[in-house]
Amino acid sequence: MQNADQFWNRIAGKYAKRPISDLENYHKTLNRTKSYLKPDDHVVEVGCGTGSTALLLAPYVGSILGTDFSRTMIEIARGKAQAEGVSNAAFQTADVTKPLTVDPKPDAVLAFNLLHLTKDPAAVIGNLSATLERGGLFISKTGCLKPKRWLFGPLIKVMQLFGKAPFLNYLGVEELERLIRAAGFEILESDSYPAKGISRYIVARKV
Repeated sequence: MQNADQFWNRIAGKYAKRPISDLENYHKTLNRTKSYLKPDDHVVEVGCGTGSTALLLAPYVGSILGTDFSRTMIEIARGKAQAEGVSNAAFQTADVTKPLTVDPKPDAVLAFNLLHLTKDPAAVIGNLSATLERGGLFISKTGCLKPKRWLFGPLIKVMQLFGKAPFLNYLGVEELERLIRAAGFEILESDSYPAKGISRYIVARKV
């Protein structure tokens, strides 16, 4: 079975061309995130993929660094930034399961559609917490698939055997919030977009 970086490197080109499936709720998430960011903020987005969200947020912050462990995703993101003339966005490969060193420490760390793809989300959240000073923000959107495991689980397992799906962690909302609090955060906002969907948007401040 292929590992995670092989999977994401292989699908990066197709992923970059795929339209956003739910634009309305994507923009709701984007606008909520913008409301927490300031023009001079230094922001890091982990699991940035091909950089679309980072590039949309770049005009509203001082600088943004996007990281992903897929080399191909990062190459595409850099090409998009250059083509769009975005000078305050940078992209680099990084493994989110390892401590991330950023100097200066960021004002906010973003993790969109990432935590449910990790085998140890507690460790990942802990690593991200370590990059922030007290008062720094952690903003995430996570597929909380636990209630739908009975529906998606068997199909996903078959797809994974054939290299058609990545690893999935079947998190629940309460479990996710508990992990975030345990990493030293207070939760400022927690909501689902769409309201009855499985994607949980959480804004937390390091205490």
